[in-house]
Amino acid sequence: MKPETVGMSSTRLAQLDAVMKRRYVDGGYLPGMLTHIYRKGHLVHTGICGHMDIERDKPMREDAIFRIYSMSKPITAVALMMLVEEGLIGLDDTVHSHIPAWKDLGVYASGVPSLLSAAPASFMTTPVQRSMKIVDLATHTSGLTYGFMMRTAVDAAYRRAKVVDRQTQGGLQGMVDQLAQIPLDFSPGTAWNYSVAIDVLGYLVEKLSGISFGEFLRTRLFEPLGMNDTAFHVPSDKTERFTSCYQPEGKGPGLKLQDDARESTYASPPLLESGGGGLVSTAHDYLRFCRMMLNGGTLDGVQILSPKTVALFSLNFLPDGREVADMALPGMFSESGYAGVGFSLGCGVNVDVAKTRLPGSLGEYFWGGAAATAFWIDPKEQLTVVFMTQVIGSEARLTLRRDLRTLVYSAMMESFA
Repeated sequence: MKPETVGMSSTRLAQLDAVMKRRYVDGGYLPGMLTHIYRKGHLVHTGICGHMDIERDKPMREDAIFRIYSMSKPITAVALMMLVEEGLIGLDDTVHSHIPAWKDLGVYASGVPSLLSAAPASFMTTPVQRSMKIVDLATHTSGLTYGFMMRTAVDAAYRRAKVVDRQTQGGLQGMVDQLAQIPLDFSPGTAWNYSVAIDVLGYLVEKLSGISFGEFLRTRLFEPLGMNDTAFHVPSDKTERFTSCYQPEGKGPGLKLQDDARESTYASPPLLESGGGGLVSTAHDYLRFCRMMLNGGTLDGVQILSPKTVALFSLNFLPDGREVADMALPGMFSESGYAGVGFSLGCGVNVDVAKTRLPGSLGEYFWGGAAATAFWIDPKEQLTVVFMTQVIGSEARLTLRRDLRTLVYSAMMESFA
């Protein structure tokens, strides 16, 4: 069908492909890319260029499988909300009512984890100002952190314990046990800090459903939605479609291999099924997920959530309606810019279009992954976009998403907002 039938310009969509290819693939910042644009019930554009494996000269293909890293987070948030709808858990529940071992977690005051000894770290803590709630986990206001932050003694303790490592003994239960031994970085609700919190939500889904987290996702979400290539590993019969992952060779253009598709740790199932960053998927599968959300929780007759629950994803859950920029700890890393952004359930939400300095809509929600993948869902414009590539640690990540967003909205001929 012609893009013009849903209010988009064929000429300008071609320009999107040309600009992105010239600037990022031909420019040496990305090996290849795949873009799906879906509006008003139709896939209106697929852009594809470059390579999925440079060393083997394999062109990008539409059914390529990508590491989606933090784009796993909104999927985990949806799994949680499925259980909220069943009355098994509530966003205002205290976390310790579901994880009793966390009841007395305090906030770090002093102490340094030993990096040379296997002896337990000795920390001094102060009491939390209030108990951690489930909504704190969903919005990164829980007091948890990531080991790669390189900012505090708490994240150093995460590195020492290898929190959320794919081979963590005991899987998600083992991770929760590890976290019970490490103090919080800050009192819940007082700051925003990108963290392993969404992995904890995966643990709660596993505990409350009575089946493994991966099995829950497969039987309750992926199979019903026809997301047949989304999982925590890539089986051998799909290796040919798995992309290799790259990283910048230096400060400018140029790429070097980071994870070879033929020798990847993703070839076998992990011990820890990371809802915060462990999934692989295709552009087709992720678009199925986004279409379900854009359609109010139902796709092709399969209902995952109610429309009222899906509407929550367009709301800002940060305390007092604050923005991420107002609450983020210094030196913070995440998968998005902060200006004009609040935080919803497992993803960012646009709360001030002018502050983003980009075209968009209030209530549009989005996130990205460490390998420069990205998606957003704009209910007002009946639009969703899925962008796949595979470069980790690229400084071009944020300008890439800025350009993608600008060029997609520039291709509109009419607005419904």
